[in-house]
Amino acid sequence: MDLRDMRHFLAVAQEGHIGRAAARLHLSQPPLTRHIQALEKKLGVPLFVRTPKGVTLTEAGRTLLEDAPNLLALAEQAAQRTRQAGQGLIGQLDVGLFGSGILDVIPRILARFHQARPEIKIVLHNLTKDAQLQALRERRIDAGFNRLVPEEAGIRVDAVLREAMVVAIPAAHPLAARPVIRLRDLEEVPLITYPNLPMRGLAQEVADAFRFEGVQQKVEQDVEDVVTAMALVSTGFGAAITTQSATNLRLPGVVFRPLRSARLKKLELSCLYRSGDTSPVLKAFLDVVHEFARDARACTNPAPLIQS
Repeated sequence: MDLRDMRHFLAVAQEGHIGRAAARLHLSQPPLTRHIQALEKKLGVPLFVRTPKGVTLTEAGRTLLEDAPNLLALAEQAAQRTRQAGQGLIGQLDVGLFGSGILDVIPRILARFHQARPEIKIVLHNLTKDAQLQALRERRIDAGFNRLVPEEAGIRVDAVLREAMVVAIPAAHPLAARPVIRLRDLEEVPLITYPNLPMRGLAQEVADAFRFEGVQQKVEQDVEDVVTAMALVSTGFGAAITTQSATNLRLPGVVFRPLRSARLKKLELSCLYRSGDTSPVLKAFLDVVHEFARDARACTNPAPLIQS
């Protein structure tokens, strides 16, 4: 049976008359009669008893009538969900995340997207930069967020915003009293750097900035993520150069001061995804990302730096 069979059968069953059912279906009576006869032949049982006043259901017909409305409703639901999926209104979005990005910007983007498309399930994956690139190649995620993403064939990288650099320093350290910290001020200060990963990241940018300004860098500890770095700062282990978003980690004993550097001024946060990906869900998400990026560029009054 197909859906047309179900619609024809249901119309005849509900009207109890071939002529009235044909008018309801915008058919002439003979073709509808042939459709019903073909359906009965297909099922191998009579569905109607013909009477002078019309038709009545057989036992087999009454059984089919119990299921026909549900079958049609399920078919319509499937068609509706298919249309919604094609429009990017339902489905699943897999997003790769990293360290400090989850502290501020990325949650705001995800919240904006969830508000616009609440029926789309968002699945988050905490992945390093190289793992995000690999997951994109293998189609395990739809998009990712990271910094200093290298060029790669088949991967698009769109800038979201540029974050200011800050210094996280123990509150008891003499430098904590200064309104701004220069790179040269950190020459003798033990530093905690991150991420400690093979692919270029913030640690390499910091090292390059020290070399550029001719300042000796004193690395006390390499760690893999911003949370660990800030936790070590809070114990007085050392200072850390990080991005504005890390100021949302309000750990006791840590203060943040703007960094003044000739080379290391701002760090770009980017959204990466497969070029040529035609997923409607991804397109809807990128629309939100690009809108957020435009708003960030237009913002002339960024949130004040959290001092402690």
